[in-house]
Amino acid sequence: MEEKNNGAHLITNPQVLFSWRAPVRAYKQKTEGILRFYFALALLLSVVVALFGDWILILPIAASVFLFYALTITPPGNVDYKITRFGIEVGGIAYRYESLAGFYITQRFDYFVITAVSNSPFFNHIYLITNSQETLQTIVDVLSDHIVFVEKPQKTFTDKLASVLSSLLPEEKIIVEPQEKHETEKEKPR
Repeated sequence: MEEKNNGAHLITNPQVLFSWRAPVRAYKQKTEGILRFYFALALLLSVVVALFGDWILILPIAASVFLFYALTITPPGNVDYKITRFGIEVGGIAYRYESLAGFYITQRFDYFVITAVSNSPFFNHIYLITNSQETLQTIVDVLSDHIVFVEKPQKTFTDKLASVLSSLLPEEKIIVEPQEKHETEKEKPR
């Protein structure tokens, strides 16, 4: 398993079962309407907090708006994902199969998100992102040989809260302008 690279021999890692490159997180370019919604919501919350006299709470609201703004306009970087014989490696950080309890699949925007959950007491989540159905099937086939596939994951309070808040966001409408008629389709004189 050697590859030649300008006269040098590169040896590929025989322990890697599958690898791919994808974004760090699921991402969809947002329109200005979403950003206006974030700012309007923050302004409304700030006014309510100011009416109660808790001026110090405006700082966390402003910090949250900045975080939402930064995550909305900044596309994520790409990272290397590897599934090896001993565990999962995401961006150079390795997680052994012994520390993982199971995994499940969700879909966010145009991406499939494979979430591997660690054993108790920590319950860390490792997110594997792909937008290809073939890559998803390969990941499921390889991971299911080592850890449990959970078809319907148990949602925590945080998961439920995130889904409720995301359902409150306004839907983005895609406006498709009608195509103009071609010159050959113009009305013919009678």
